[in-house]
Amino acid sequence: MRHLVVWFINAIALFMLPYLMSSIQVDSFAVALIAALILGLVNTFIRPLLVLFTLPATLLSLGLFIFVINGALFWLVGNFVTGFHVRGFWSAVGGAILYSIISWTLTIMVHNDSR
Repeated sequence: MRHLVVWFINAIALFMLPYLMSSIQVDSFAVALIAALILGLVNTFIRPLLVLFTLPATLLSLGLFIFVINGALFWLVGNFVTGFHVRGFWSAVGGAILYSIISWTLTIMVHNDSR
């Protein structure tokens, strides 16, 4: 049940992004649900491998290269999911940061209310 709640929260966060950034577009809430699912899968399976392979660059940049990885994966999902559009790489980096902040905030609000 918790995974469904987190998935729904991530979809809401993704659906809110176009209101904060004009360079990101989500056509409908159904598209946001699909994109949130794909983002979750990509972050679960592909992101750890990329972090491992780019560990030297991450260490040299004092961890800032993680933002590049997150942006690249966000952009990849934007190119993969029909109805979810990200205009460029730096828009993807900014969108990934905002998506994380919104998702984290909503998750904290939901978990605090459930206690």
